[in-house]
Amino acid sequence: MHQLPFTALLNKLLAGPVTALLTAMGVHVTHPNAPIANYVAMQIFVVLFALLLFIAVRARLSVDNPGFLQHMFEGIHGFVSGQSSEIIGHGHATFDSYLTALGIFILFSNLLGLFPTFEAPTAFYYVPLGCALVTWFYYHFHGIRTNGFGYVKHFLGPIWALSPLLFVIEFFSHLARLMSLSIRLFANIFAGDMVTLAFFSLVPIGLPLLFIGLHIGVSFIQTYIFVLLAMVYLGEATAHEH
Repeated sequence: MHQLPFTALLNKLLAGPVTALLTAMGVHVTHPNAPIANYVAMQIFVVLFALLLFIAVRARLSVDNPGFLQHMFEGIHGFVSGQSSEIIGHGHATFDSYLTALGIFILFSNLLGLFPTFEAPTAFYYVPLGCALVTWFYYHFHGIRTNGFGYVKHFLGPIWALSPLLFVIEFFSHLARLMSLSIRLFANIFAGDMVTLAFFSLVPIGLPLLFIGLHIGVSFIQTYIFVLLAMVYLGEATAHEH
C-alpha cells in the first residue's frame, strides 16, 4: 500500500493502538502495520492544521491591532453569517459556527492536494460522504428540535389520503441529498487532481499553472456550494411554517 509521508508517520506512531481498536470493533484489518489510510491521515492533517491556526488567532486576538489571520477568519465568519442570515433567517446564528467550521474543513481539504507529498482527502468519496452524512443528520436534528412533531408532518403532505405515498417520496428525496452533496464535491476535486497531475507529467512548466488556478477556483466554488446547500436544508428544516 502506497503511503504518503504523513500517513507513514501516523502509522509508525499509532499502528498498534489503531489496529487493536479496529479489531475490537470487529473490523478486519488488511494491513495491521499500516491501518491508517491516506485519506484518513489527510483529514487528520487538515484538522490539526486548522486547530493550530485557530490557536494562533485566539492567542493574538486584538481589538486595536488585529492581525492578518484575525482579519481573514473574521471575514470568513462574516461572509458565512451574512449568507445564512439571508437563507436561514431568524435564528441563523445558532448554525453559523457549524457552517463556518464545515466550510473551512472542506476548503482546506480541497486545496491540500496542490502541495507535494499530500493528497486532497475530498478526492476520496468517503470524505465528502462523511461531510454529507454529518450535515444530513445535523439539519434533521435541528428540524425536530425546532418544530417537534410538526417537522415530521411536513413529510406527509396536506392530504392525508396521499400521506403514505408522499412520505416515501420525501424520504427518498432527502436521501438523494446525500448523493447530491457528496458526488458533486468528490467528482470535481477528483477530476481537478487528475487533470493537474496529468498536465504536470506531460508539461511540467507553464501550462500546469493554468490548471492549478482552475483547481483553486473549483475548490472555492465547491466549498461554497456545499455550505450553501447546507444552509438551504437548515432553512427548510427549521422554518416554522412546517
